[in-house]
Amino acid sequence: MKIAFHGAARTVTGSKHLVTLSNGKKFLLDCGMFQGMGGETDNLNRTWGFNPQEVEYVFLSHAHIDHSGLLPKLVKDGFHGKIFTTHTTADIIRVLLLDSAAIQKNDIAFINKKRREEGRQLLEPIYTEDDVRRVFDFIYPVHYNQAIQVNDDICLQFFDIGHIAGSATVFLRLTDKGKSTTLAFSGDIGRYGDPILRSPQPFPPVDYLIIESTYGDRLHDKIETYADDLLNNIRETCIRKRGKLIIPAFSVGRTQELLYALNSLELDGQLPAVDYFVDSPLSVKVTEIVKRHSECFNRSVQKLILAGADPFNFRGLKFITDKRDSQALNVSVKPSVIISASGMAEAGRVKHHIANNIENWRNTIMLIGYCEPKSLGARLKKRPEHIGIFGDIYQVKADIVTINSMSAHADYNDLSQYLACQDEHEVKRVFIVHGEPDVQVEFKRRLMKKGYQDIEIPELHQEFGI
Repeated sequence: MKIAFHGAARTVTGSKHLVTLSNGKKFLLDCGMFQGMGGETDNLNRTWGFNPQEVEYVFLSHAHIDHSGLLPKLVKDGFHGKIFTTHTTADIIRVLLLDSAAIQKNDIAFINKKRREEGRQLLEPIYTEDDVRRVFDFIYPVHYNQAIQVNDDICLQFFDIGHIAGSATVFLRLTDKGKSTTLAFSGDIGRYGDPILRSPQPFPPVDYLIIESTYGDRLHDKIETYADDLLNNIRETCIRKRGKLIIPAFSVGRTQELLYALNSLELDGQLPAVDYFVDSPLSVKVTEIVKRHSECFNRSVQKLILAGADPFNFRGLKFITDKRDSQALNVSVKPSVIISASGMAEAGRVKHHIANNIENWRNTIMLIGYCEPKSLGARLKKRPEHIGIFGDIYQVKADIVTINSMSAHADYNDLSQYLACQDEHEVKRVFIVHGEPDVQVEFKRRLMKKGYQDIEIPELHQEFGI
């Protein structure tokens, strides 16, 4: 049996791991798109490192585009097998992938305008909306904890991992040359005590483990403090400075967390009376999907829903879908909170909001999650004096604030708790993925101190026999 790492190898995006059994059967763990990698991004997303036609199954950990975003290209390039994921993820990726195709169409049109003027060859998007719709025929939703005998060689189970709604540990019992082997893939690991989602579930003992490491070298601020952090920034920006608080937020997960926190502040009578906007058609659609999947929520949120409450809405909140309404926010001078995708500020409406508001000292850009080092969000975190957006240079006069308490990724303590269900002396090998190289080295050192012996940090396209 072999495992090859074709994404999220010494970087955080493009999650994509290919397992080949001794009989030649192949399956993928995730099929993610690279994001925020600068000039390398497009080429990375067009190069597989394997033949998609040979892949029989995809086991998808969750819906985020850096884990699911290349499924349409996989199908376009010849995959005709089955894609297994949870019911919630199956619903969410339908809207996320269509949105991804639309973004590519718009981006390519903008790029081709310049290339046409320069007499250069025009580019094609990686995939289209028609390619996305073909994916839907291959999706097979599975309930949490349900054991599925995929074929004679593969038994599958998903265990809730609490990162976003529908996210899961992928647990596989494999039969290879008559021998049973267990393999688990963490996808992205959520935090324990999340205000909305269930905490990560324990999973059965494994021989081999593929684990993310995004924040494997640090501890987050206490999760209980993020509502206070949010409130303080609203008061400072919208009340004291009479400006706009702009929050780049992923449509899946982070947007719902923000809405839940604002709802809680409103119920406590603490929410300042300013305008609140969710300016993202995708975020609006995803929030409605998430509400339908209450099985992903913890008991407190489930009780609210059973009582008829909407934990993601509150007085003064407006959902923006029309492009003209979005553009009107840029010329408005009223104090407001604008939540908009994408989370790394690399694409979508939030990029326009930042460009239109970053030169005003009254405003604040609040960054609340991981940003790929070359992304606009990461560049903003460095608080530069000037920054390039859409090819133009802007003077950074707005405040740039980073809040670590809202991360949906596990920190080192969460990762340790996630591994508590395993006997470190029985795990034969650990593969560390989905992290920056220096973080992965530190995480490996910590795992070795805990007693894990054989730990690998794969390079892109590197293959291991197990």
